[in-house]
Amino acid sequence: MKIDVFTLFPSWFDWFAGQRHVRNACAGTLELGFVDMRATTPLTAGQVDDTPYGGGAGMVIRVDVVEAALRARYGTDPREHEPGRRVVAMAAGGRQFDDALANELAAAEQLTLLCGRYEGFDERVNEHLATDVVSIGPYVLAGGELAAMVVCDAVIRKLPGALGHADSAIEESFSEALGGAPEYPHYTRPVDWHGQRVPEILLSGDHARIADWRRARSAERLEERSKS
Repeated sequence: MKIDVFTLFPSWFDWFAGQRHVRNACAGTLELGFVDMRATTPLTAGQVDDTPYGGGAGMVIRVDVVEAALRARYGTDPREHEPGRRVVAMAAGGRQFDDALANELAAAEQLTLLCGRYEGFDERVNEHLATDVVSIGPYVLAGGELAAMVVCDAVIRKLPGALGHADSAIEESFSEALGGAPEYPHYTRPVDWHGQRVPEILLSGDHARIADWRRARSAERLEERSKS
C-alpha cells in the first residue's frame, strides 16, 4: 500500500513516521510519503491561500494549489481519479471516520490524504479532486494534520506486520469480531491494587469462560454507550 499526506507542514509528521508500528509497516508493504503543497504552488512567495468570495474571516486554500501538488506528485490530471486510489480531504463536515471506513481505506492500493488549513479548502477540492471528504469528529481543529495522523494510524494498524502479532488487531473496539462493540476491559499485574482485584475469571485459566466473560463485558459497554 502507498499512503501520501499532502500538507503545508510535512516536518510535523517526523514523529509519526518514527512510531514502531509505522516503521514495521514501512519495512513491509507500506510506502509512506509526506508532500509539501507549498513546493509546487503556482503562486508567488509560496502563497497557497486566498480570501473567501462573499466575505468573511479567515483564508481558504486554493483549488489550483492542491491541483498543482497532486499533478506534480502523480503526473496525471487529478480531476480524473485513478483506479485504486482514494483521495481523502480532511474536513470537519465530512463523513465521520470509523472502523468500517478504516477497513475500506486499508483495502485501497493507494491512499492520499489532503490536510486543510485556515478555513479549509475551496469547495472545488472536495467536489472534484477528492474521492472522499472525512472528519474524525464533530469539532474543529486548526488544520487537517492531526486528523490525517489519526486516519493514518487507524489504517496502518490494519496492515500486515504493523503490530508484530497477527491477532493484535482482531478483537479491538468496534471491530467485526466484537460486533462493532467497544473492547472488553483488560487487566495485568498486580493482581491486587489497593484492594481492587483482577476479576477472578481472568485468573482461572478457563479460556472458554474467559471468552464468554469478555464478550459479555463488551456488550455491556455497547449498551452503556448507546444510553449516553
